[in-house]
Amino acid sequence: MIDIKPSIALLSNGLRVVHLQTPSPVAHFGVTILAGSRYEESHEIGLAHFLEHCIFKGTNKRKAYHILSRLDAVGGELNAYTAKEEMCVYASFSKQYLERAIELIADLIVNSNFPQKEIEKEKEIVIDEINSYLDNPSEKIFDDFENELFRGHTLGNNILGSKESVRGFSKANLESYLKKFFNAENMVISCVGDFQFKKLLRIVEQNFGCVKSGNKISENTSSMNFQPFKIKSEESNYQVHAIVGGQAPSYTHEHRKGMTLLTNMLGGPALNSRLTLLIREKYGYSYNVEANYNPYMDTGYWSIYFGTDSKYMDKTLSLINRELKNIRTTKFGIVQLHRAKEQLKGQIALGMDNNSGLMQGLGKSLLFFDHIDSISEIYKGIDDLTASALMEVANCYFDDKNLSELIFIPAI
Repeated sequence: MIDIKPSIALLSNGLRVVHLQTPSPVAHFGVTILAGSRYEESHEIGLAHFLEHCIFKGTNKRKAYHILSRLDAVGGELNAYTAKEEMCVYASFSKQYLERAIELIADLIVNSNFPQKEIEKEKEIVIDEINSYLDNPSEKIFDDFENELFRGHTLGNNILGSKESVRGFSKANLESYLKKFFNAENMVISCVGDFQFKKLLRIVEQNFGCVKSGNKISENTSSMNFQPFKIKSEESNYQVHAIVGGQAPSYTHEHRKGMTLLTNMLGGPALNSRLTLLIREKYGYSYNVEANYNPYMDTGYWSIYFGTDSKYMDKTLSLINRELKNIRTTKFGIVQLHRAKEQLKGQIALGMDNNSGLMQGLGKSLLFFDHIDSISEIYKGIDDLTASALMEVANCYFDDKNLSELIFIPAI
């Protein structure tokens, strides 16, 4: 096993930088900001995502066309995403264009000026994105599930917002959100590429040293009153879409590693996951069945999703509940548990072979934890999991009384 050894430093303004040197002709650079949708006020739902769109629409130095062409003209890619807790602006490019990429992203972070004409155009783009999302029940069901699970809390809000909220956003809203979150203590710069760290720091300091200091945003720790639910609604055209799930541990909870392993065994990406072998391979009820675990800073949720024909819905739900009961009541054997651990470690290794994802992961880890675990530390945490510890996690979160269901059925 080859461990990763990223370098970490602070700029003069306190902005954190992490870099992993890799022998590749392609490099990846990004800025991750603690500015996700959970930090929006009640009148701002969807604003973080809208800001992510609008920072590409003009700066004090460039118009939208010049922003979009700056890296694309040399074969690079510029992109961004917004999640519940973070926003990330990033680029992939041939390594000789490092300075070009850093200067461009710094221009977006520091100098965005939100031209009014572009704001109005982008509202229509985001509304079209919302319409596209509403047309896709296999995506919409995950957001609706979170909305019910975290009802009354900002974690339940849809990242895209609504058509009404998007239409109401102004330049002043964008400027206020940017000013509140885009400060040195609230962001991390990450890079993976074939560069000396000293060279990278020099270029980053030149372009990001002007970012103002401010207070790091703390998580919204308002109480969450989880109430299990079972909901059916007519929101599908051809097949049933369903989610079973519930509350899960946070990033820092002692149960996090156990929950990661359990959901991976249940319905991770491997073709031999328990639910895939049972529901798809043995019975042929579903083309797609998967289990997911989404941790946040102070809570999390787990879910099992499947799509199936209406006539197989109850049978599939019964099989899922049976499998959850088996995990709660039967300890894993030594060989079975060893295989599950090796599978998860292998999947982690494959994920780290994607340098763009690795760059984003390094930035997110440093932003949330101010620390980056080595591969050996990650693997040791997995190896230390016992059958008894996994049964404890399963009984805490997979108990029947804690399960929620959201089912989209075809409209008749």
